Amino acid sequence: MKALLLIDIQNDFLPGGSLAVPDGDAIIPLVNHLQPKFDLVVATQDWHPSNHKSFAGQHAGNKVFDTITLNGLEQVLWPHHCIQGTPGADFSSALDMHRVEAIFRKGTNPEIDSYSGFYDNGHLKSTALAEYLRGKGVTEVYVAGLAADFCVFFTAKDALQEGFATYFIEDATRAISSEGFERAKADLLAKGGQLVQSSSL
Repeated sequence: MKALLLIDIQNDFLPGGSLAVPDGDAIIPLVNHLQPKFDLVVATQDWHPSNHKSFAGQHAGNKVFDTITLNGLEQVLWPHHCIQGTPGADFSSALDMHRVEAIFRKGTNPEIDSYSGFYDNGHLKSTALAEYLRGKGVTEVYVAGLAADFCVFFTAKDALQEGFATYFIEDATRAISSEGFERAKADLLAKGGQLVQSSSL
């Protein structure tokens, strides 16, 4: 069984948002069109408390996009984004949510960031997404959403590690950095993931 994972298609990652991914809104018609082709559609939602330590504003003397060490892990410092209960954390109103059977929230622990839909960045705590997918009989996972070089990439990497056949829908995602996207794709291919285009699905 095939599942489509929609990663963080939230207002703060779209044009006009606090951490806008360039051209991020261009994927929405694509993912809306793709959803009926899948047995199961689930979504992830970045859901940060306002004092999340991935926010640059929590670190005096640091600025947005600096890299620090946080609890032993490399951490990019982000602008405040996807704060629980704010419009920026909402899914885009243009995103069709009618087929989404479950939403997995991540980034809720202020002490650690969580790019992947499966685990936080230290793999300390699971979101139970893998168990949910297995319980539904899913064997193949297709990932789309924002941003290609961070949350989509880390979700795909964990999907591979959890034993799912993993497909990265290249044209249904956008990256913060094109260089980062190229590195992410190379890493996924090396780990056994596959790159596909939406037109082939």
